[in-house]
Amino acid sequence: MSKVLTVYFSAEGTTAGLAKLVSGAAGGELFEIRPENPYSKSDINWKNPISRCNKEKIGRKDVPFVGSPETFEECDTVFVGFPIWYYGAPNIINTFMQQFDWTGKRIALFATSGGSDIGKTPGKLRPFIKGDYRLIAAELFKDPGDAEAVKAWVGGIVK
Repeated sequence: MSKVLTVYFSAEGTTAGLAKLVSGAAGGELFEIRPENPYSKSDINWKNPISRCNKEKIGRKDVPFVGSPETFEECDTVFVGFPIWYYGAPNIINTFMQQFDWTGKRIALFATSGGSDIGKTPGKLRPFIKGDYRLIAAELFKDPGDAEAVKAWVGGIVK
């Protein structure tokens, strides 16, 4: 049995709920990636061209986060969850990914979105992931509360 870690970023709670289902099905530690400077509702208003999320994405800015998962080194499978922003992962995910050596890890991405699909997100994340790893899955959950769909997906990864 593999040692599992589930990490996630959630701006409004949707991805947090999904991450709890993933972690419950997979076991292991659950770690929330929290920005040093929390997002407000206006910060994530993508319709406002000068909102924080727009400035971060357009400026390709790193988004510092607090803490670190305690079991990262000993895990071989890491589930990474996030909402889709601008057809990809939020910059805080990029920042998180580049902080670690992922050698020997199997990575499974999961995402939520109000309308986008996961599309090219895995490829967009690759430049931020250091080491010799395997990206084994990437799934967008249109219904992040569907516990049976989550269990089935996780069951195909963690055996």
